[in-house]
Amino acid sequence: MTGRGCTEYPAARSRNCPHAIFVMCLTSKKMPSIMVYKIWNRFQINETLNVIMKPPTIRDVAKLAGVGVGTVSRVLNDSSQVREETRQKVLAAIKVLNFSPNLAARQLSSGKTGTIGVVTPFLTFPSYVDRLTGIQDVLDESEYDLVLYSIRSVEQLQRRLQILIGENRVDGLIILSLPFSEDKLRAINPTFPIIAVDNDVMNYYPHIIIDNVEGGELATNYLIERGHQFIGFIGDRINSAFGFTSTEKRFEGYERALAQADLPFVEEWYWVGEHSHEAARQNARRILSLPERPTAFFVAIDTLAFGVLTAAQDLGLRVPEDVAVIGFDDVVAASYMNLTTIRQGLVESGRLSVQQMLEWLEQGQYPYDNKKLKLPLEIVERATV
Repeated sequence: MTGRGCTEYPAARSRNCPHAIFVMCLTSKKMPSIMVYKIWNRFQINETLNVIMKPPTIRDVAKLAGVGVGTVSRVLNDSSQVREETRQKVLAAIKVLNFSPNLAARQLSSGKTGTIGVVTPFLTFPSYVDRLTGIQDVLDESEYDLVLYSIRSVEQLQRRLQILIGENRVDGLIILSLPFSEDKLRAINPTFPIIAVDNDVMNYYPHIIIDNVEGGELATNYLIERGHQFIGFIGDRINSAFGFTSTEKRFEGYERALAQADLPFVEEWYWVGEHSHEAARQNARRILSLPERPTAFFVAIDTLAFGVLTAAQDLGLRVPEDVAVIGFDDVVAASYMNLTTIRQGLVESGRLSVQQMLEWLEQGQYPYDNKKLKLPLEIVERATV
């Protein structure tokens, strides 16, 4: 059995590895990467290299076929509402996985999907990758799978949340940074488990946050304490339609620290704009080329701080002797760049969110009295200040 992007190997016919042909097919470009990981997770390899397959689930069939769990259920029930092309995809997945419909019946009767959804914007941004790393670290040790939803607009967010909650597509949701109406979601299902991360405008749902104003103040005071009196600010303005305020609040902390130290805010040393390395680089070069330039920058996002470091290098300026730079987030790449920064515990926020979710699902209710968890901030001293 071969298909587009698949190659049949002799091992596929081995009695000890009856599903090898399926594993070989994972190189297909149409297979999502998360599926590759989860399918490998379905195998346990002992010391003699025999492959023992865990019983496949209805979710595995749905993922392999590229359809929803409900579609698989309709195929199993021989519903006429499924297109023939889709039916054949599901049947092929069932055959490949050697799936038992009796197990599917038990899953459907329990009313559980065995999945936790994570809704996130800007999937490729390092800060979100770090949060997702923390989430996956915990889920790897659980019986739940991760289903990821990348959001690009407010309209898409509202539609997605209504479907996920209204149709019980997942057992619980973790929403990263994105704003949403608590009242609207509670109206759909008041008991549906939702945990928000990086969203401090919450009254009902549990949420994990940091104090961005405090972080801006902490970073700026760190520069002031090291003798800097001329401090610039660079930040991003990401998709204002979502109403993100982290840069704005970090700037507020920056201004507060300057005022408390009786230091001037110089508008020519301030830039907020596109979230890109090149934009930060070009605008930092412009600021550093002024007749009177700052001796240090507080940069509200680590990835923009990398652009500022490149600008200093372009101009032949030494860091930190000629210009100091402190960032914010402590993404993984910050350590490689030797960037001094504010750590906000991105991976830890992901871990904590899913740990709370798993406890919620196990106990049937949110297990803590305080629904707000504020994570501490700390300065990570490296080589750029």
